[in-house]
Amino acid sequence: MTFDNSILTIVTFLPLVGALLLLFFPGRDEAAANVQRWVALVTTLATFVLTLFVWARFDPSNPGFQMVVNIPWIGDSIGYRMGVDGISVLFVPLTGLLMPMCILASWNSVHSRVREYLIVFLVLETLMLGVFTTLDGAMFYVFFEGTLLPMFLIIGIWGGARRIQAAYKFFFYTFTGSVLMLLAIMAIYWQAGTLDISKLLTFKFDKGVQVWLWIAFFASFAVKMPMWPFHRWLPEAHVEAPTAGSVILAAILLKLGGYGFLRFSLPMFPDASAQFANFVFVLSIAAIILTSLVALVQTDMKKLIAYSSVAHMGFVTMGIFAGNVYGVQGALFQMISHGIVSGALFFGVGVIYDRTHTREISAYGGLVERMPRYALVFMIFTMANVGLPGTSGFIGEFLTMFGTFQVNTWVTTLAATGVILSAAYALYLYRRIIFGALTKESLMGIMDLDWKEAAILIPLAVLTIFYGIYPAPILDATRSAVDLLVTNYSAAVGAVPAVVAH
Repeated sequence: MTFDNSILTIVTFLPLVGALLLLFFPGRDEAAANVQRWVALVTTLATFVLTLFVWARFDPSNPGFQMVVNIPWIGDSIGYRMGVDGISVLFVPLTGLLMPMCILASWNSVHSRVREYLIVFLVLETLMLGVFTTLDGAMFYVFFEGTLLPMFLIIGIWGGARRIQAAYKFFFYTFTGSVLMLLAIMAIYWQAGTLDISKLLTFKFDKGVQVWLWIAFFASFAVKMPMWPFHRWLPEAHVEAPTAGSVILAAILLKLGGYGFLRFSLPMFPDASAQFANFVFVLSIAAIILTSLVALVQTDMKKLIAYSSVAHMGFVTMGIFAGNVYGVQGALFQMISHGIVSGALFFGVGVIYDRTHTREISAYGGLVERMPRYALVFMIFTMANVGLPGTSGFIGEFLTMFGTFQVNTWVTTLAATGVILSAAYALYLYRRIIFGALTKESLMGIMDLDWKEAAILIPLAVLTIFYGIYPAPILDATRSAVDLLVTNYSAAVGAVPAVVAH
């Protein structure tokens, strides 16, 4: 085994090693909890450093899978297969970046069952990384479905007052959709005789079979994103989850659905994807407009941001099923950007919630007087959420609309109204909590960002601006793989591919 074909295994399972180490650090007192926190933090930081090695060793000019390991298990059909391409590689460092931040954000806010809390988060990190690095359909299902249990525990044990109801709603919504995906994976094996994803990408499924497989995978991916109208579990899950749980839910877990569309639906079932494209466009526009309108009337900060996430995921599905380079690259960029920005917004809500223990928008006002540094970084994330040029939020939305405009001008026109609505609810939130007179007694002694909070929010703010001004690192990493995906998709459906964006 060389470094190149073992690095993904090390990255994926290092958090699990950290979780096992925590079993040797028992204790319920604060001193033991601090040791446990340091073990988790060092583990996640080491994992993040290794994810940067993955990105550094990735060759963006190669459209195929890299750093591949292939160990047969059941013949040549099912095995331990790992690898990344331009579609998956960026999600690996994104996951690695956010996990140590989640440990830091939980440092002073989680005091019960600390060791168990950290173990669950480390197991969740392994499962999420596994989704993006596996090249076997059976392993993909295990990792994809496995993320349900840790998040179920995070919400159900360390969540808010209605945590049990929110946890069960989250579990049953997502599990129901995933059952159909399991049946589809079994059908793929019977049809193709293998679950090797690299081979399945070149296998030609019958058009009639494609329809049923596409629907089965859609049921799982649409709930996971979630697409409208399968989003009903998301706001409640966000409200009840602890801050770190909300961050991972919005920044990573919601991206599993979009990644699934790009890994399975578009390349393996191109005819069905083209057939259902208009259906996806309708649901995407409904998500962009309707959930933005719902966000406008929210009184809870987390619920407002949760509904905005559904709206932004509408741009992702719209771009993916535009089926051209601009749309798909825009969707990938939007997922990475949204992972940074939405994670930062939930971190930001957690900062003031830890001080006041309320998420009601009406409980705030005039925070700029007491928290100027917080007001500055929260403004950056608010502007990115709006899609302001110069922030990463603009690049993804622009590319998805540009790509969709080449396919359907009406869909793009309607999607553009979502940009206006996002400005309305995002600026409403910012004005109500940051500006105005500082009159509420509970806010008179509120303190600005401490070093842990600054260590989380400032790097995310820098990335938001950096990728808004210089998006090339993301676009270059995804270009070759997207070119290949779109070329194969266009050839399969008999369409003329759009001009490649360079």
